[in-house]
Amino acid sequence: MEAVAAAWERYAAGRTPRRPINAAGASTWLNWTQYPDHGPDESLLGAVRGRRVLELGCGTGCNLAHLATLGAECVGIDIAPSQRVKAEARWGDIPGLSFRTAEAMEFLAGSPASFDVVLSIFGPVWFTNPSILLPLVRDSLTAGGMFVFSHKPAMAPGRPRASLREARAVTRWDYSAEEWAELLASAGFTCAKAEIIEPPAGGRVGTLLVRAER
Repeated sequence: MEAVAAAWERYAAGRTPRRPINAAGASTWLNWTQYPDHGPDESLLGAVRGRRVLELGCGTGCNLAHLATLGAECVGIDIAPSQRVKAEARWGDIPGLSFRTAEAMEFLAGSPASFDVVLSIFGPVWFTNPSILLPLVRDSLTAGGMFVFSHKPAMAPGRPRASLREARAVTRWDYSAEEWAELLASAGFTCAKAEIIEPPAGGRVGTLLVRAER
């Protein structure tokens, strides 16, 4: 696990901070895709005020901070310690928002708390064995709770999936929309829906967006 945390520390060190204002002039916003000012917003979660939200792989907390400004009670976890430092420095004054350094499966297995929403945006859902992670996520959700995550679509058919390397010690589980829907159903989720959000003009790769309920 130390090697995995170190790999994500290296990745975090090279990331550019999110700009302070988006194209609409907002200082907080939720972005599901890898493109700025593109794709759906938080409305696909429904009303979040008063709901408990957990983000797996929250990074510097920008997406979760937006939900907290809308009245959600938010917890963000990230395996890279420096991400918590950056998140607290930028968003630490927002009520109802907290950050922790933790690996996703260890946090889910050890936390007695339950959540109304669990989300992961290009986070550990893409880099964790789904046969272990998905049941843990389901168990952490309240009845009717929502699980939503996004990452790039699966690579071309015939390419290896469970052995792709993002960095040393990090494996990527690369599944199609249909495969994710089947995996979620097998883990006890309902209403599973997976779709590809087409890229904006000039973009070459879309975004896989997956939703399911407990």
